[in-house]
Amino acid sequence: MTRNVQYVTDAKGERTAVILPLEEYEELLEDLHVRVAAYETKDETVRPLADIVSEMRNAGEIDV
Repeated sequence: MTRNVQYVTDAKGERTAVILPLEEYEELLEDLHVRVAAYETKDETVRPLADIVSEMRNAGEIDV
């Protein structure tokens, strides 16, 4: 991320807003989404992928 950031300031020179390139803004949103998903699922039971694939094959849900 290049951090090509611009700031909007008030009459006192205090920063009141930020302008980001759209691509950087979208990357920040994606990163935030990943972090929220990780936090929300941190207490879920972890299972080996091989077990899940095996169950899905047996149920006819996948044929890989």
